[in-house]
Amino acid sequence: MIEVTRLDGKTFYLNPHQIEYVECNPDTTLIMLSGKHLVVRESYDQVFERIVGYRRLIGAFKSEE
Repeated sequence: MIEVTRLDGKTFYLNPHQIEYVECNPDTTLIMLSGKHLVVRESYDQVFERIVGYRRLIGAFKSEE
């Protein structure tokens, strides 16, 4: 799970494997596989780094090499 922050300042955790794609217009919007849109304070780069860190933590990259 990765931590992200809503625009109102509340933090929550989500499964990054459920993110379909990310839009930056100008707020960072996570579009989930369910179709739900989540607008977060973090930049695309911050979200990307958290996803990479999570995948390293669970060993996901070993099967992708």
